Amino acid sequence: SEQLRVMMASVQRSVRRLATAAAVSEIKTVGVVGLGLMGHGIAQSAASGGFRVVGVDSEAGVLEAGRANIAASLQKLHGRRVAKGELSEAQAADNVRQTLARLTFETSTGALAATDLVIEAIAEKMESKLKLFAHLDAVVKKDAIFATNTSSLRVKPMAEASGRPAHFVGLHYFNPVQLMPLCEVVRTDTTDERVMDLARNFAKKCGKTTVDCIDTPGFIVNRLLVPHIAGAIAMAERGDASIEDIDRAMQLGAGNPMGPLTLADYVGLDTTLSILRGWVADYPSEPAFFVPRALEAKVARGKLGRKSGEGFYVWGDGVASTKPTGVSGIEGLV
Repeated sequence: SEQLRVMMASVQRSVRRLATAAAVSEIKTVGVVGLGLMGHGIAQSAASGGFRVVGVDSEAGVLEAGRANIAASLQKLHGRRVAKGELSEAQAADNVRQTLARLTFETSTGALAATDLVIEAIAEKMESKLKLFAHLDAVVKKDAIFATNTSSLRVKPMAEASGRPAHFVGLHYFNPVQLMPLCEVVRTDTTDERVMDLARNFAKKCGKTTVDCIDTPGFIVNRLLVPHIAGAIAMAERGDASIEDIDRAMQLGAGNPMGPLTLADYVGLDTTLSILRGWVADYPSEPAFFVPRALEAKVARGKLGRKSGEGFYVWGDGVASTKPTGVSGIEGLV
C-alpha cells in the first residue's frame, strides 16, 4: 500500500542517516585493492600525499611488480626534481625513503580492516567489483569510506553491494596516475555530502585537481572522449578522410595534443571496445553510443594498439613506442 511504501522510505532514510553519522571524521590510512597499472599509481600518489597506504593484491607477482614500479617511479620523479635544482640529492633520497616507509604490501584483504578509505582498482568487470565490495563490507571497519576507480561502469550497483551506499564514491584517476593531475569525484544519489568532502580533500592532498560528477556513463572525460574516438573511427570507415588527416586536423584545428585515432591506440582498442559495448548494452537508446565495425575487426585480429604493436597505426617498439612508425589502416576490415 501507499502507506507502507512511505513508511519503508522513511525507514530507509533513517538507516542512511545513521550510517552517515558513523562515517570516519578524517582519512589517515588508505587501502588500495589491485596493484596493477592504475592501482600502484594510486597507492604511490596517496603515499606521496602523506597517507599511510596498504596495497593489496591477491596475486603475489602483481603485488611485487607494483612494489617495484612504485620504487622505480619515485626514483625517476625525484631524479627529475634534482636535475631541475628543486631538490638536493640528499633531500630527494630522504623523500623517497619516507614515502616508501608509508607503504605496506599484503596479499590478504584482512590487512585493510582498520583503513579509513579503501579504493578499488581491479579489472573493469562489474561482477568482480560487486563481489569484492560485498566481501570488503565484512572485513573493513564500518565507518570507512569505499571508492571505485572505474572509468566506465556505473557506481551505484557497487555502492549498493558495499552495504554502505552513503559512504561510497567514485575516484576516477587517469593514467599515469603519478603524472596526470585530474581526479573525477563521482557521487551517487545516496552519497553523503560529508563523504564527498572527505574524498575531495583526500585527492587534493595527493596533489590532484578534482571535479565533481554524478553517476553518469563515463563521468565527464570518458563520456565526451570515447564517443569522440568512435566518431573518428566511423569517419575513417566511411572514407571521409584518412586516419592521418583526421588526427592532424584535430591536433591543429582543435588544439588536441594527439589525434583521436592515435589516442585510441594509446588507450587500447580492446579497452575502447569494451567500454562502448557496455554502454550500448546499458543505454541502447543513446545515439552517441555505438560500436564501429573497424574497431571490432581490429580487436578480433589482435590489433589492440600500441601495446600489441599495431592498431590504427604501427608501433615499432610496442608499448615502449613514443610515436607511430607507420599506418595500419582499415582496408579490408569493413
